[in-house]
Amino acid sequence: MVNLGMKTILATLLAGSLAVGAGGAAYADNVGKTFDPAKFNEHVEKRVDKALTGTDATADQKKKVSGILEQAFKDMKPLHDKRIESRKAMAEAMQAPTIDKAKIETLRQDQMKVSDASSKRFTQALTDAGDVLSAPQRQAFFKSWTERKGHNHGKRHG
Repeated sequence: MVNLGMKTILATLLAGSLAVGAGGAAYADNVGKTFDPAKFNEHVEKRVDKALTGTDATADQKKKVSGILEQAFKDMKPLHDKRIESRKAMAEAMQAPTIDKAKIETLRQDQMKVSDASSKRFTQALTDAGDVLSAPQRQAFFKSWTERKGHNHGKRHG
């Protein structure tokens, strides 16, 4: 595989992993509640601090990385809400008395647009955060995020 292709695949996998890890839990904590940005930011800061523990990352670097990720998740919140609405619309369309294939295809295309926008925004945040860190710090950061307890991202089980 071409090196650029592998980097793109890894970035996408990491983006998904980080989005689920940092944002998923905080979003899940707020299901049925009013979203609490302060609580969410605190969650992101703790995850960044934990991911950079054992590195020589400075408090300023940690703050910058946290700020980048917090802003990305803030920007992605409307996309998250659109995904929820889209899933509901797809469920309704699939459960309708008659199947409207054109409507379902339009909903699918809309879902892909939202996923692409979310992936682009988060990948930008990852590269921005990566620019703040040295290569060893960045490697430790991503290793920590992708090797969370109970998760084996990217590892196949035999």
